[in-house]
Amino acid sequence: MDISREEQRILHLMAQGGRIEIIRSDTKTIEDARCFTRDGWLYPGFGLEMFRKLKRKKAISSSGGKPYRITQRGLVLARSQLNNC
Repeated sequence: MDISREEQRILHLMAQGGRIEIIRSDTKTIEDARCFTRDGWLYPGFGLEMFRKLKRKKAISSSGGKPYRITQRGLVLARSQLNNC
């Protein structure tokens, strides 16, 4: 299964210690998703659609109400490179 370049960048960022936090509405539906680097910086260009793609591919997961992290499957999908170019 191939993943897009944008998805691969997000997975590399998460493999280095990044996380995805979701924002819920009053009705408990997901309104927005934000990706943070390991240094706490907000990653631009990440949205709800990208979040749903990664979740559908089982590359990310959350447990116990904590932020989303990369899974073993996500590590396999993120081909190792020296840089994210």
